[in-house]
Parts: sequence; structure tokens; C-alpha cells
Amino acid sequence: MAMPLAEEFDAEGPVIDAIRTGDRYAFDDLVRRWTRWVRGVVFAVIARPEDVDDVVQQVWSAVWRRIGELRDSRAFKAWLFRLARNAALDAGREATRRRKHLVPLGDDVQQPARGLPADASLLKDERQQRVIEAIQSLPALYREPFVLRHMNGWTYQQIGEVLEMPVDSVETRLVRARRFLREKLEGQGGVR
Repeated sequence: MAMPLAEEFDAEGPVIDAIRTGDRYAFDDLVRRWTRWVRGVVFAVIARPEDVDDVVQQVWSAVWRRIGELRDSRAFKAWLFRLARNAALDAGREATRRRKHLVPLGDDVQQPARGLPADASLLKDERQQRVIEAIQSLPALYREPFVLRHMNGWTYQQIGEVLEMPVDSVETRLVRARRFLREKLEGQGGVR
């Protein structure tokens, strides 16, 4: 899904005004229309599908609590992006902190059996998992523009606007992300 155009953000003014007065129906409408966009921003930052829904819920809670801080509805896109990105960064730091305190499993834990017969759907799932893991392994510097472009369909200009960088920098980061992914996947035997 492509990111909404700037004109669509400008049209959010009446909805934002209604939300400021406590209108839950207007808020529900905003959530319905923008959740997919917010999910893309969050995934671009944390790249852990299992955590995306929790972070998106935190973002919408923050929107409800902080909508009064938004002075100009034309700045909605940038404001929502910052909320989503910051929530994702916070979640990433929290996950890193939790991982540091985990005790690794010992060798006595039985590992899943390997070499099970694979049918076409299992192979497809395995390929998809390798691609997701490769995307997750991208440095955030490259992962954010890559996910926004290739998974959410944003244009280079839209990515540049929200990441506050020139379009040629977006292009450079996308080229490097693709190269990194190609090398990583080829090193794993490729994705066919």
C-alpha cells in the first residue's frame, strides 16, 4: 500500500479536531485508516514481526494521549512518524535489555529434528523465513528505507521526507541494502 499523499494528511484536520474533543469514533476512523502505515514504520525500525502489534498499540495509545500536542494538522505525517519511530526504538532498546538478562539454554535441551521431508509449502516457508531474517539483519540505516520502499511501496521522495534526507541518499541506502541482502542470501545458498 502506498503512503497517503500530502493532501490526504491535510484532510485529517477535521478528524484531528474531533479527536481533540474526545470523539472516539473519529479516533477509531483514524486508527483504521493509518494502522497499516504505522505498522510499516514500526517494522522498518524493529524488524521483529512478533513485536510489531504491541508497538503499534503503544503508538495509538500515545496518539490518543498526545493529540493535543499536534498544533498543525498538516504536520500530522511527521508527528505520527516520530511517535511510531520513537516507540519502535524504545521497544528495540527494551528487547535488547531483556536479551542481556536471559540465560542461554544448555546443551541438554533437545534440538528439533533436522532433515524432515520437505514439501513445496515447507520450502516456501523456509525461503520466506531466510528473507525475513536477512532483512532483520540489515543495519537500521538501510533497513528503514528498504522496508518502507519494498514492503510498504513508499516512493523515494516519501522516504526522504519522513527520514529527513535527500532522495539521492535514499537511493544510495537502498542500493546498499539490496547488495547486502543479495550477498547474505547467496551466502545461505540463495533464495530461489
